[in-house]
Amino acid sequence: MALGVTKKDKIDGLAETAGVSLAASAWKRLKRSPVFLIGATIIGIFVAISILSPWLAPHDPASPMLIDQVIKARNEIPPAQPGHPLGGDLQGRDFLSRLLIGSQQTLIVGIGATIIGLSGGLILGTLAGAIGGWVDSLVMRVVDVMLSLPSLLLAFSIAAMFARPSQFTVILAVAIVQIPVFARLLRGSMLAQRHSDHVLAATALGVKKGAIVFRHMLPNSLGPVIVQSTLVLATAIIEAAALSFLGLGNPDDRTPEWGQMLGDVQKVFDTHPHLAAWPAICIIIVALGFTLMGETLREALDPKNRR
Repeated sequence: MALGVTKKDKIDGLAETAGVSLAASAWKRLKRSPVFLIGATIIGIFVAISILSPWLAPHDPASPMLIDQVIKARNEIPPAQPGHPLGGDLQGRDFLSRLLIGSQQTLIVGIGATIIGLSGGLILGTLAGAIGGWVDSLVMRVVDVMLSLPSLLLAFSIAAMFARPSQFTVILAVAIVQIPVFARLLRGSMLAQRHSDHVLAATALGVKKGAIVFRHMLPNSLGPVIVQSTLVLATAIIEAAALSFLGLGNPDDRTPEWGQMLGDVQKVFDTHPHLAAWPAICIIIVALGFTLMGETLREALDPKNRR
């Protein structure tokens, strides 16, 4: 009896997945995954706060409205008080407002670096995977050299080359570090597509190589790269915060950024650790959200995990 039920369950399972696309099957698993839901919730809240931060911030983040409560000789700063739930910083500016506006700057840096890195990786990966030969060897040797260096050290070296640090230099430095990650991943996916049935059929029918690359190989190779971009976002946010912390970000502190806020409080960290704790917690939670969502997306879109 139990054996009959088991066979029936297997038949029902096969019937349920028959004719269902990989994307639909992946979405069905994602909706049941608490890890994905937690990550998506964190990211949704972060993006919403970032977009709405100019309206959510109760005060101007650059206005030293509490400067009369700052006593630098005794390292005293404005404490939490009505209208200022997190108090003020070393310049008498509302800390909550700076934290909210900082989320927007962090999102801009993370997305900007990921888009530029993804674009560069797509170009190099497509050249290496489609043309092959000496072009593939040259691109991969450059990629290998870049991947052999610690990403943060490479980003630090690139950012230090600019005479005037700014938010754009941080975005560019982090983006360049991410290019080889996307290039290697896309190149591997395109090499796997070379021997697929639809590519071989198109080649046999005399379809031009350019059409095969851009109509067949590239679209079917983008899935893993897009998923990787969610994981790279987490890395980009952390690396951008590290560069700003080291003083290689935007020198104008009137526009706050979480990494910059961490660097500004080092002199008073012993007496006011909460000034560093809040931006650090925000960075950790946001990076965790992108990591959780990226890992579950990768697993859900893997055909080997399809049941």
